[in-house]
Amino acid sequence: MKPPKELRISKDRATMTVRFADADPVELPAEMLRVLSPSAEVQGHSPEQRVTVPGKRHVTIAQVEPVGHYAVKIVFSDGHQSGIFTWPYLHELVTEKDKKWQAYLVELQEKGLSRDI
Repeated sequence: MKPPKELRISKDRATMTVRFADADPVELPAEMLRVLSPSAEVQGHSPEQRVTVPGKRHVTIAQVEPVGHYAVKIVFSDGHQSGIFTWPYLHELVTEKDKKWQAYLVELQEKGLSRDI
């Protein structure tokens, strides 16, 4: 998959705009990127190990670093930085943004967790 045509962090560092050649730009909230991080810390090593991450409503993007020609590493204000966001995974987040966000909100509710600390 080709890299995005645009990756832009908002001035308040709360969103990252991602635009692939085949789509309009989409704003991904830092909170969403953090709680859906592809890191082993969040995703585990199997679906059963995946963690629902609460309390990240106010997290921001501290830094975005290129990883070769296939991904970026996002460093978040809470110190999390182990997720490698490949172009296919970012494309998935862009195209399935609403579905993935709603599933996360349902998980929080089912587990009695909150977006706030």
